[in-house]
Amino acid sequence: MAPARPSHPHREIAWWGWGDPDRARSLPEGLNGLLRDALGVRDGRPAPASLEALQLTPVRLPAPAREALTAIVGPGHARADQEARVRHLAGKSTIDLLRLRRAGVLTAPDLVVTPASHEEVLALLSECAARRVAVVPFGGGTSVVGGLRAEAAKLAGTVALDVGRLDALVDLDEESRLAVLEPGLRGPEAEALLGARGYTLGHFPQSWEYATLGGFAAARSSGQASAGYGRFDERVLALRLATPAGTLTTGRAPRSAAGPDLRQLVLGSEGTLGVITELTVAVDPAPAARVYEGWRLPSFPTGAAVLRRLAQDGPPATVLRLSDEAETALGLARPGALGADPAGGGCLAIIGWEGRPEDVEARRAATAAVVRAAGGEPVPGAGEGWAEGRYSAPYLRDALLDAGALVETLETATFWSRVPGLYAAVSAALRNSLTEQGSPPAILCHISHVYAAGASLYFTVACAQLPDPVAQWRRAKAAVGDAILGAGGSITHHHGVGSDHREHYAREVGPLGMEALRAVKRSLDPEGILNPGILLT
Repeated sequence: MAPARPSHPHREIAWWGWGDPDRARSLPEGLNGLLRDALGVRDGRPAPASLEALQLTPVRLPAPAREALTAIVGPGHARADQEARVRHLAGKSTIDLLRLRRAGVLTAPDLVVTPASHEEVLALLSECAARRVAVVPFGGGTSVVGGLRAEAAKLAGTVALDVGRLDALVDLDEESRLAVLEPGLRGPEAEALLGARGYTLGHFPQSWEYATLGGFAAARSSGQASAGYGRFDERVLALRLATPAGTLTTGRAPRSAAGPDLRQLVLGSEGTLGVITELTVAVDPAPAARVYEGWRLPSFPTGAAVLRRLAQDGPPATVLRLSDEAETALGLARPGALGADPAGGGCLAIIGWEGRPEDVEARRAATAAVVRAAGGEPVPGAGEGWAEGRYSAPYLRDALLDAGALVETLETATFWSRVPGLYAAVSAALRNSLTEQGSPPAILCHISHVYAAGASLYFTVACAQLPDPVAQWRRAKAAVGDAILGAGGSITHHHGVGSDHREHYAREVGPLGMEALRAVKRSLDPEGILNPGILLT
């Protein structure tokens, strides 16, 4: 087949916050009083008035280097103007957004390049390696763990390599149910191209509207329908990686015993080993039916036991989520809502099924029997409300930051037997650290991804911003990292490592594991130009 590309230009994510600027939210009436009375929020910290008003570090990339890189991609695809530099200077973590809201000079890339082929990427990396210029691979810019904050002071400059022009559906193997895709496709674009042929990727993380396929692979993303379709890394069958040392291709069969699986070196590498320029992924026929339901369960432990029963013994679901009592009470179990849950009490589970109508109905009925046996009761409209609003929560975060609240999320994962201890340890670390700093928090949690052996825990925390909210959150996050490792959890389940988790990641994998990764990096990136300071110390 001839390569197919999106019919419309890539959507631009807001430079000052999340998503579509036209969908920015204001806080519901009365919430400002609640923030003041319950959390002590006082002073607002609104987003900057204009992109032009931001102060950026001076361009330090030498002119000969700029000219050489521009010659590779063409004059229209190498930019050093204010807008291009601002849009590529950071991701969308709370720390990233707080830095935009504070006076001071922001570290920004010297040049933004947008190559159109694997060969152009190779040439850019070769040129940058020769000139010792840092390269930060850039997809949708949705990292929430500092994955775009490279540490390049010892190099000659920094280039953001935007993969947005690598946006084709290259091939579709319907017999094997495989699609060959380029990394710059956003989630909706990939789904539209596949949907036109009757297929789905089945990957819908909260960042889906703006994140790219390359980013999904580089950060080991997990979508909200992971119970049915699996994580993104499980769906990647082959990869092509451009590195300063040349091209690495991995994967020629669904499974192989031909030595260690080199795909696993690329998946989760976060741009530190090379730039993904092509992915071969498993696809499924687009489901004829999608049904999502809400169920209220008596408690978080009871609900977790139900999710474990379904994950281990079935019937299989496509979506399995469970909010704790606090998240349920605030209405945040249904994205887009905020305020008291009118039903009150217990924990809200969202369960969804996708597939053939008769199969969906059979699994739905069997699941209802399991949930009812545990004391569950249906919550009319909750499933549909979750589906309609599942991409809206980050907009609320922006509004809360503007009001002066500190709002952030973090996630972890462990085996089922350790879930209660991990939940308690993280909650205590957040509460103690922030309270000791003078900003007692509200802490919410949900289980968003389940496996036969365990599950993820996703926390949301809100409190009043202190005069230095970046230092405030860093102190709390360090305490949480210690608690996660102490309770036997992983430092991240699907957000990635970035720079925020780097130190705790090194402790998780150990000194020998880190040295093995550094040895791989020395082979593929001898000059150390790729995303320095991210993932590896």
